[in-house]
Amino acid sequence: MKTITLIPGDGIGPEITNSVVKIIEKSGLKLVWDIQTAGIDAVKIEGEPLPQKVIDSIKKNKVALKAPVTTPIGKGFRSINVALRKELDLYANLRPCKNLPNVKTKFDNVDIVVARENTEDLYAGIERQIDKDTAESIKIITRSASTRIAEFAFNYAVKNGRKEVCAVSKANICKLSDGLFLESVRDVAKNYPDIEYKEILVDNLCMQLVQNPSQFDVLVLPNLYGDIVSDLCAGLIGGLGVAQGANIGNDCAVFEAVHGSAPDIAGQDKANPTALLLCAIEMLKYIGENSYAQKIENALLKSLDGSILTADLGGNAKCSEFTEEILKNLR
Repeated sequence: MKTITLIPGDGIGPEITNSVVKIIEKSGLKLVWDIQTAGIDAVKIEGEPLPQKVIDSIKKNKVALKAPVTTPIGKGFRSINVALRKELDLYANLRPCKNLPNVKTKFDNVDIVVARENTEDLYAGIERQIDKDTAESIKIITRSASTRIAEFAFNYAVKNGRKEVCAVSKANICKLSDGLFLESVRDVAKNYPDIEYKEILVDNLCMQLVQNPSQFDVLVLPNLYGDIVSDLCAGLIGGLGVAQGANIGNDCAVFEAVHGSAPDIAGQDKANPTALLLCAIEMLKYIGENSYAQKIENALLKSLDGSILTADLGGNAKCSEFTEEILKNLR
């Protein structure tokens, strides 16, 4: 029986985690959940936001499902997500963005995969205060990190029947750093002659995404651009409440909802569990439980096509009621 590290998070995290666990259990799949605490709750209990035992658990189990945790803005501890990526070398952030039934959007033909480099760029956190009026952040781009995210993107394309990989940069301005990223991706592209390779500047990409998103397939990007573009793509399919994410390395993978912890509605049974459930579905595929993943996905899609929906999806159902609808549609 597979053991999965489970991080319920805070805010709405425990509510949507409870929903997802119920759905997986109802599907008939037997998993063991190794429950770990991170974030604000961990600070209260352990005195630190990311206790070593959380990292040890993921290293042992190799796979984790993580609900959102609150990150203070402008002060306090750094992002738990960033810390986990660095500690576990989760170099690839995978964000599939595809239209879901009955979720109203501007476009109905979006099917984009964002493969974001996850370990460097400005997220390396190398900053200094030069004087009281000037601060500096250093952008790090390396050939090794650029090469492995490119290989990840092309391998994903091959495995999932994708036709094209498009590298995104601002190499016309950042000629050395983004130039190195592009050079690395070009070298990898040569090894995949059956996958069409394209390049685009990030500002042009953003414009074209909101005009004609169906022209894009797999996007590979450095960390900062990937962060911004992945949220833009989430907006194309209905927002972060229906967007999934995964952070994948050579040894471990963390599947996490990419939306925030929404403390303003925590404990009110209003949250939408769809994003975390989509993450769990991808997690099940990752561990080879494809039949259960498909079973749960079918139940979710059928439920989304119905009338019992949470407020963010245009309905008035509670989180628990939407969860019950998914449970009812499990076959």
